[in-house]
Amino acid sequence: MDLRKLKKLIDLVEESGISELEITEGEEKVRISRATQPMHASYMMPAHYAPPPALAAPAVPEEAAIPEGHVVRSPMVGTFYRAPSPGAKVFVEIGQSVNSGETLCIIEAMKLLNEIEADQGGVIKAILVENGQPVEYGEPLFIIA
Repeated sequence: MDLRKLKKLIDLVEESGISELEITEGEEKVRISRATQPMHASYMMPAHYAPPPALAAPAVPEEAAIPEGHVVRSPMVGTFYRAPSPGAKVFVEIGQSVNSGETLCIIEAMKLLNEIEADQGGVIKAILVENGQPVEYGEPLFIIA
């Protein structure tokens, strides 16, 4: 089969919207298929539409101000734990003094428990993550001042 004929068949598949075409001429066989992307339904609301008061989005409260100080960030992706085990005493509380190298929390990553230590001394001003919450690399965990 010559290239011009193949080109015409490819154009035909693209223009027609069909997903696959198979042609056999004697001993030659050609199958042309194109990758189909899943269709996503989208809906547009009329410009004059306003949701009923009961469905209106609630007002988003402003986030509490984060205190000034040194930010301790997560060195890895994992699950944040404030205590060494369920029911045990937490490592640190807000207002507690900590020294450099003192354990602040544990991040579980791939079934390994990694102790996260304070990289500087000071007072815990804020704990920015809830116990058991997943954390990302570089996510702020604590504020030390």
